[in-house]
Amino acid sequence: MCYVTDRKSAGPPDLTTSVMQCIRTAIAAGADWVQIREKDLAGRKLLGLAQEAVEAAASQVRILVNDRLDIALAAGAAGVHLGGDSLPAREVVRWCRKGKVSADFLVGVSCHSIEDAREAESAGANYIFFGPVFDTPSKQRFGAPQGIAKLTEVCRAVRIPTIAIGGISAENAAECIRAGAAGIAAIRLFQEQRDSTALREIVKRLHAG
Repeated sequence: MCYVTDRKSAGPPDLTTSVMQCIRTAIAAGADWVQIREKDLAGRKLLGLAQEAVEAAASQVRILVNDRLDIALAAGAAGVHLGGDSLPAREVVRWCRKGKVSADFLVGVSCHSIEDAREAESAGANYIFFGPVFDTPSKQRFGAPQGIAKLTEVCRAVRIPTIAIGGISAENAAECIRAGAAGIAAIRLFQEQRDSTALREIVKRLHAG
């Protein structure tokens, strides 16, 4: 399970502080990964947030940084997640595999079609996010929801792990796993549940399948 941050919807008063509270709650609840996805946050503040998240994770949870390879490396994060506006995955993977970083450093790619997924696998990505599977405000610019049938096709088309994203909830997450997804990623599932005990029960149930 991956918590994808969105400080603008994490709540006032201080947005960065609020999203850090959400990160700590996700870690305490047993999330596997946290992806810091704060595209408009200035470099120095993004680095500070990433460093604080890595420290809070204490090797229990993998921290990924969206788009910014430089920030991910400087913060000691576990990987970088690439979107449509990021550096090409093939170039990032090639650079990373030249011994520049640890062999455990992850490179993930957001995909919205089978073609995208196959290209990411060919480029050497460790995993992909596929979606939006269900309707969600944060992914509306990518078009209509892809649905479970398309998720199933993508999972069968590639050998690397496929993480379902887009409108994932405690109610529909198991459906994604049954479709072949290796896991799920979500914003609201984590940010709307500030009680770590209640969130831990949700995470435990989803881990159990």
